[in-house]
Amino acid sequence: MFTGDRSGEWLYGELHRQGLSNHATSERAGDGLRLNGVYITAAGRCAPPGNKPLPDELDRCRPFLVRELEALRSVRVRLALGRIGHDAYLAARLAMGMANLKPKPPFGHGAAVALPEGGWLLGSYHPSQQNTSTRVLTPAMWRDVFLKAKALRDRV
Repeated sequence: MFTGDRSGEWLYGELHRQGLSNHATSERAGDGLRLNGVYITAAGRCAPPGNKPLPDELDRCRPFLVRELEALRSVRVRLALGRIGHDAYLAARLAMGMANLKPKPPFGHGAAVALPEGGWLLGSYHPSQQNTSTRVLTPAMWRDVFLKAKALRDRV
């Protein structure tokens, strides 16, 4: 995900700074990037026009997300990038037969929700060029959400 674009520069750069990858960049599959304790998936499988996936596109992609999440049940922190990622995770939970979270956890940058089965859902603004160039998401905010994710991961 995010290889060769601005979002990837933010994502892989921070993963590297946090000691969660061996490189600060990823340009393509097979470029030698190794993640350490991190798995990256997506709510949608292609970049739609205007970078705004339609609900039916996300619905068609949900089975892929569900299969990945089912294989990763022991994950301690799920970092959702943007409201789309947040809502896609909540929809995938339902598709997996997991409890509906009530009230629905609101999306917010740095907002963490304890999950009933264990672990956390943590929100972050998406590192899109639109968010980073307008400073909706700053480098300090991005770094802080990764520090929070690591702190949540390490809670006993």
